[in-house]
Amino acid sequence: MYRIIVMIALLAIFDLAPAWASDHQVTVGANGSLAYSPSTLTINTGDTVTFNGVDGTHNVVSDTGLFRCANGCDGDGAGGDGNLASAPWTATVAFNTAGTFGYYCEQHGSPGQGMYGTIRVNQPAFSITPGITGLWYNPNQSGQGFDIEVLANHGIVAIWYVFDNAGNNYWLTGQGTYSGGTGTLTAVTVTGGKFPPAFDQSNIVRAQWGTFTFAFSDCNTGTVTWTPIVGGYVSGTLPITRLTTIGGLACP
Repeated sequence: MYRIIVMIALLAIFDLAPAWASDHQVTVGANGSLAYSPSTLTINTGDTVTFNGVDGTHNVVSDTGLFRCANGCDGDGAGGDGNLASAPWTATVAFNTAGTFGYYCEQHGSPGQGMYGTIRVNQPAFSITPGITGLWYNPNQSGQGFDIEVLANHGIVAIWYVFDNAGNNYWLTGQGTYSGGTGTLTAVTVTGGKFPPAFDQSNIVRAQWGTFTFAFSDCNTGTVTWTPIVGGYVSGTLPITRLTTIGGLACP
């Protein structure tokens, strides 16, 4: 029940809009120029580029046939195409593969010259995505592990189902943020509860325990490092691997 309450509170704090990919803007023919602005753009895999044509005298055509866009894009199923139009237009293209992609205007350029632009797509080091969500554990220590959930706006929560030094069940609940492949969470313990119907929320006591830091190298492997501030517990690091995935939630 406490976990459900925590999640509801977090969802009220965080905006649920996706935050793990970026859209980049390119102006096509600004102020009557025969140019793209910016003409060179560097993005990451998974990002999108939105081309904004200020009039209908230009389009954007990939050197390699990846896209041809103006009032929509050829073959996108949306009813538009890359033909020169008679009015301002907008078209968005996703870049899911690393590499360098050139494009040009059919009327005012050709591959590599004239009205020409370049998009460089980097494959960054692994970054946390919602697909990390699931149960994680160390196979050599089966019986204890982590329930990790990735939220919007780089929020992350985790529950460590573990045992105290006396062998009793011991839940540590963490909340924090992530950047790249690393998430750092402040961990708390919760005491004072009893099994329903004897549960009384007014008796609950939450106390800071320390921190967890999760570092993921890919969608299925990572490490957790913990630093307690509570006496009787020592810092440590543990390799972890994925135990479960969430249906319909891909990683990356």
